[in-house]
Amino acid sequence: MTQSSSNYEELGVIGTGAYGTVYRARDLKNAGNIVALKKVRVALTEDGVPMATLREIFMLKQLDTFEHPNVVKLLDVCQGQRLEREGQLVLFLVFEHLAQDLDEYIKRLPSKGMSPSTIQRLSREMLTGIDFLHSHRIIHRDLKPQNILISSDGHLKLADFGLAKTYDFEMKLTTVVVTLWYRAPEVLLGEVYNSSVDIWSAGCIIAEMFQRQALFPGTSEGNQLEKIFELTGRPTEAQWPRGISIVRENFRATKRRDPRELCPKLCDNANDLLKLMLAFNRHERPSARQCLNHAYFTQEPMPT
Repeated sequence: MTQSSSNYEELGVIGTGAYGTVYRARDLKNAGNIVALKKVRVALTEDGVPMATLREIFMLKQLDTFEHPNVVKLLDVCQGQRLEREGQLVLFLVFEHLAQDLDEYIKRLPSKGMSPSTIQRLSREMLTGIDFLHSHRIIHRDLKPQNILISSDGHLKLADFGLAKTYDFEMKLTTVVVTLWYRAPEVLLGEVYNSSVDIWSAGCIIAEMFQRQALFPGTSEGNQLEKIFELTGRPTEAQWPRGISIVRENFRATKRRDPRELCPKLCDNANDLLKLMLAFNRHERPSARQCLNHAYFTQEPMPT
């Protein structure tokens, strides 16, 4: 871990989230290159920086050795000031800087939207990045267009692993995870979850690339579930999770529909892929690798 953040000159805020602020910055030791500087506060223990945080940083640096084309590079980690009163330490995570995220990219498109071949290529790059993370036992858990960056040459990279955790077993949710619109139903229902939460989020994002608007723009957790059930159908009593406080009868009875009914621009193969990715039952969703072997990617012409 580098000892000083004085090598970087902050130029302005890119964004602020629950887990830290990201700045556009200049790398003074590297020809003034522009970088993204993520400033996070870490609660200190009696022994200093918690092992969990050190493991997370080590994991990020380890990923970097693979130089995966669809994952943003972590360039440096440096220590900021100790905040004795709050019992916190400021850390700076220095990432490569990309000019825009997928949300901005979609909004800037001409009225006809993205070409089918571009959606297909970006979807493949997203799922390739997710497959890479999952193969290293990492769940992103916060996939959304704002956390997916587009390079100047139009390639996609997954960013913001602030919520990533290595997984050894299925986990019970303890903290706020994933922006509401991209949140899997098992998370909303307070169930255990696994890597398939990323597959759900990716399905929502692919639909958004076709439609140029969110597939499930919920206004609250209950409303989010209502919108999801418009696609998946309200689960049967047998499918409804046991021992949760949310009551099935509070939701109107709905039948399962094709994704194309909510997202008319889908081609046949994309419709079939999203039907699998957006299954209510997380065990029925394909892995990222299985998605990449779907006919949407193998039977339609892939762009060069």
